[in-house]
Amino acid sequence: MRNFFWVAIFFLGFNGMSQELNCMVNINIDQVGISNRKLFETMQNDIFEYMNNTKWTTQNYQKHQKIDCSLTINILEVVSANSFRGSLQLQVSRPVYNSTYVTNILNFNDNDISFQYAEFQPFVYNENAFESNLLSLLTFYAYTILGYQADTFGFKGGEMFFRKAEQVVNVAQQGGGRGWNRIDGNFTRYQLNENLLSPVYEQYRKTMYEYHLQGLDKMVENSREAKETMSNCISDLQGLYMERPNNFLIRVFFDTKSDEIVDVFSDGPRIDTSRLRQVLSTIYPSFDEKWKEIKI
Repeated sequence: MRNFFWVAIFFLGFNGMSQELNCMVNINIDQVGISNRKLFETMQNDIFEYMNNTKWTTQNYQKHQKIDCSLTINILEVVSANSFRGSLQLQVSRPVYNSTYVTNILNFNDNDISFQYAEFQPFVYNENAFESNLLSLLTFYAYTILGYQADTFGFKGGEMFFRKAEQVVNVAQQGGGRGWNRIDGNFTRYQLNENLLSPVYEQYRKTMYEYHLQGLDKMVENSREAKETMSNCISDLQGLYMERPNNFLIRVFFDTKSDEIVDVFSDGPRIDTSRLRQVLSTIYPSFDEKWKEIKI
């Protein structure tokens, strides 16, 4: 059984302000035969510099305030010398207050990306006109990262960042790439952003806030009460599920949080988890074997 440890520490300067990025970048070319590896080394470095050195907000940040995240681009096809198709995996995390524990707040797979890249091209995003699908992708995910982190500190705290991401979507539609339009299907960038900003899905954002700030962040202070809060806010997603079965954001939530939920409710002070188990099995039955690990 996995263990869920909580160690109290004094976390200096921790606060609810959104922070700039500490983004690890990896370009994975294992799926294609590549002779010019130098091109992808340069690409990886350019993306790293863009994500980490761009000033995304008007705030001043210290090193410990940056958001830890990782971005992996899997190259699946070399369409031409400077044109590529693949997928993108994004993971975002933040520390839990008063502990050494780090929680994932977003695991997201974008399975259909395409872009052009030439060595030494300038990485400067134009917010008013489409110039590069790669820059649009990176800028969209930078603002989405900021929005997710801010949402864990306040109900709809990331609204301004999700609105910035929406602007990126609108401009990127001019480029004709997949994933930016409603007609491109489910589980796309468009769908993620549209859902996050829709009043229909406010419960998801309320759960993100309560789960983190009122739940995880209070585990050291009062773990039993924190677990009750987390159980209740997860269960509150059932109403959203009843209105929109199998909706995108519930999938995103449990893809990110399923292992952590099992860990939290299988360790430490016991609470009554019978209702939680029932709700989890109802709204995300594909993880039912995991949910059976939760002690009742």
